[in-house]
Amino acid sequence: MLNDGTEYIAVDLEMTGLKASRDKILEIGAVRCKNGQVTARFQMLVNPLRKLPPKVIALTGITDAMAENGETLQRAMEAFVEFFGGLPLVGHNLMCDFAFLKQNAVNLGIPFEANGLDTLKLARQLLLEPEKKTMESLGQYFGFLPSQAHRALGDAEAVFCLLELLRARFAGSRPELFVPKPLLYRVKKQGPITAKQKKYLKELSEYHKIELPASLEGMTKNEASRLTDQILLRYGKRSR
Repeated sequence: MLNDGTEYIAVDLEMTGLKASRDKILEIGAVRCKNGQVTARFQMLVNPLRKLPPKVIALTGITDAMAENGETLQRAMEAFVEFFGGLPLVGHNLMCDFAFLKQNAVNLGIPFEANGLDTLKLARQLLLEPEKKTMESLGQYFGFLPSQAHRALGDAEAVFCLLELLRARFAGSRPELFVPKPLLYRVKKQGPITAKQKKYLKELSEYHKIELPASLEGMTKNEASRLTDQILLRYGKRSR
């Protein structure tokens, strides 16, 4: 059980979309917590090597220029895993964030296993009010609005506040709900784009005079195949 002496990591990600197999991590935020206090913070922007969807820019306030100055995915994942240090993870709809972390760890060959608690599940099990259990609704209801909504560190700090509130109210009567459980998410390693795929995509973009929507260097084989199919469907093959 997470008691007052147990350390844990409250985590939140911002992403370019919601599907771990094709979308990218944009920002990682986390706080290390012990004895009901935040003892360390982690925040890192990640360069997704693609243009951001307008809705992501509007939601997060992160611009293409900010993202382009972010760290490489390799550096960000290595730094986060070091900060995480094998402690239990806590997040709001945790498996969504864990899926991205796990997929990218597997792609990069970085060992990453964790136990965790989901504050969304806890809120749904323990709270009648508010009706909506989004972090925004819960923050407004209980008065712990994040310092920066829809930015990873601010939302991770809100996760910490919510868990501590729930522990204070319910851990004595429902201790079994506060036991971190193994996070299981099966993924296949996504290999990097091949030289043949790069060559063909470059030839297609030059022939059709189009700009590719993402850097070829950051693509996986599957992403390159999907992009090739999209270009061929919209513009057709090259004439010989």
